[in-house]
Amino acid sequence: MSSKSENSPIPAADRELRISEIFYSLQGESRTVGWPTVFIRLTGCPLRCGYCDTSYAFTGGERMTLSEILAQVAEYSPRFVTVTGGEPLAQRDCWLLLKMLCDAGYTTSVETSGAIDISQVDKRVSTVMDIKTPGSGEVERNLYKNLDLLKRKDQIKFVITDHADYQWSRNFIDEKGLVGNFEILFSPVHGELQPAELAKWILADNLQVRMQIQIHKYLWGDERGR
Repeated sequence: MSSKSENSPIPAADRELRISEIFYSLQGESRTVGWPTVFIRLTGCPLRCGYCDTSYAFTGGERMTLSEILAQVAEYSPRFVTVTGGEPLAQRDCWLLLKMLCDAGYTTSVETSGAIDISQVDKRVSTVMDIKTPGSGEVERNLYKNLDLLKRKDQIKFVITDHADYQWSRNFIDEKGLVGNFEILFSPVHGELQPAELAKWILADNLQVRMQIQIHKYLWGDERGR
């Protein structure tokens, strides 16, 4: 099934996305944590999570063609590329950027809130999808049909604000039968929940999830473009 954007008269390379920033750093979380990675941060997000650390990407940015984006990425000669936001899938042609990155030979991932349909994401892309917890303030935005579209190599992330969030997340993965089908990530909200507390809860329940912390924040704090 083709999309409206696929049928656009504008050539793919000339289509535009609004970009907040493109930068080279170490991946701070997910399966490729620690690897040098190019990050493409798209502008805009329909959600307003209480713990959001990239609110500067809600507005502004610069319009760039997909060919310009690919050219800037190539300057770093990366192996890994991550498309993030904001909410990158909120921009219509994000799926096309992901396809072009894969075609160029990059190991590509997309970080998404889970509130937007992921059906057009290229199957070669590793999707890191949030399930919003009550502590985010956006739990009602979860688009649960996305769970049926995930691949075995994809990752589901829960950002945990407190013990109530932890219990909600633990119950959710049990009810949905997620353990063993996907890699599940639990991440404490930086500066709000002590990582050692979350680790203690996971160990006490022998919960089969991967705990992660945002290592870029321990290296560089909240410095933009890191």
